[in-house]
Amino acid sequence: MEAGNKYKKIMVCLDYSEEARQVALRAQELTNLYGASLTLVHVVEPLMVDAGYDIFMDISPDLEDTRMEAAKTSLENLQKNLGLTDVEVLVEEGPVKSEILRIAKENDIDLVVIGSHGRHGISLLLGSTANAVLHGAQCDVLSVRVG
Repeated sequence: MEAGNKYKKIMVCLDYSEEARQVALRAQELTNLYGASLTLVHVVEPLMVDAGYDIFMDISPDLEDTRMEAAKTSLENLQKNLGLTDVEVLVEEGPVKSEILRIAKENDIDLVVIGSHGRHGISLLLGSTANAVLHGAQCDVLSVRVG
């Protein structure tokens, strides 16, 4: 974004925690303030099954599709509950941090809004999604303190 230009494309990254509503409302405020478009994003982490264990679980081949559909439905419900109109809803599958960065770059996002629990100590050293996005994004990032 060039100096002096307002935000035109805002992306909010949401999980299904109790704080997601707070993060979405902050993004909505900014969208209204700047007259920007808003994209709601949720990334579904792929299920990892370690074949090295002697315990075998019956995992349906349709499980990933079911998880993606459930995530999309939940995100659409949040959108409706908040009264958000004219927004794009994206549900992607993959490593959360890299998918958020990819989506932001591919969609020329000007501002990413993401929740942060403000962890300290060992949790901070191990990293967080908000921290990875903050340091990896090619656009501005607003970390909304939650929890």
